[in-house]
Amino acid sequence: MARWRGARSGFVSTMHPAAAAWFPTHTWQEPAWRVPELLAAKADRTVSVVLPALNEEHTVGEVVASVRPLLGSLVDELVVLDSGSTDDTVRVAAAAGARVVRRTEVLAELEPVAGKGEVLWRALAATSGELIVYLDSDLVDPDPGFVPALLGPLLTEPAVQLVKGFYRRPLRLETVEQGTGGGRVTELLARPLLAALRPELAGLIQPLGGEYAGRREFLESVPYATGYGVEIGLLLDVYARSGLAGLAQVNLGVRKHRHRSLTQLGAMAGQILNTALRRCGVPVDADPALTQFVQVSGEWLPDVVAVETGERPPMRTVLAERAG
Repeated sequence: MARWRGARSGFVSTMHPAAAAWFPTHTWQEPAWRVPELLAAKADRTVSVVLPALNEEHTVGEVVASVRPLLGSLVDELVVLDSGSTDDTVRVAAAAGARVVRRTEVLAELEPVAGKGEVLWRALAATSGELIVYLDSDLVDPDPGFVPALLGPLLTEPAVQLVKGFYRRPLRLETVEQGTGGGRVTELLARPLLAALRPELAGLIQPLGGEYAGRREFLESVPYATGYGVEIGLLLDVYARSGLAGLAQVNLGVRKHRHRSLTQLGAMAGQILNTALRRCGVPVDADPALTQFVQVSGEWLPDVVAVETGERPPMRTVLAERAG
């Protein structure tokens, strides 16, 4: 194992040798790119920003507004891909300046399934940018610097295929906000899982983060998990194809968003676990379920929930079949 020392703090950490070599060269702790610089690097390439949304009427407008000033310069299209919202998400997103696409309007011949990965996958067919930036639509106080920071490595480092954002994640408990503690599934599941199966990826600070960017050429060439396993699936796929050279990460400062209950996180963790195991060649039940327990009138009763493990094939394959 290698020992890595922080450039400023003097902090020393023991890490897998490959991760230790990758971390200082592919991690931007203080992204300093400015829009004019990125525009010059962009040249004639195109950029699509995609916000997957499901019942996010309270936050989606502000996320759109944080990107809207870049539209027509660094960003060529700004799309909210709606996943069947029943609230005012569609109207709010359109009023804020995004092009709103409902999931049923893309690849209409394919019946949509529930899940975040499903709409991210369909977004590939709804957009045309050579570079794609994904931003979660439940962000609170989104920073206008998110998109430029995520695009920086893609526009300046030819080998990079996928850029992950990392950040401090406060944990909101009712009316109290703790400075850290968000990202519980990352710390309790994803990081230990990667340490066991792919220790070379130990340098990833937010492997499950919903703010990331990639090259269309890569994103269209790999399958998408239809549920919450989509992020770890893409991460493992880019590593399998391009090695650590294909990955980069940038500091986005602070990320605030709506937090979920432990039971919701349990089901989410099950999806992530099954996707990761499959990507790493570990056999998984074809129809897995998770048993949780709820208390009803003082009695503990089992509540069995299905763990979504569906996948969509590479978009390139789907579009080729459609055309031919």
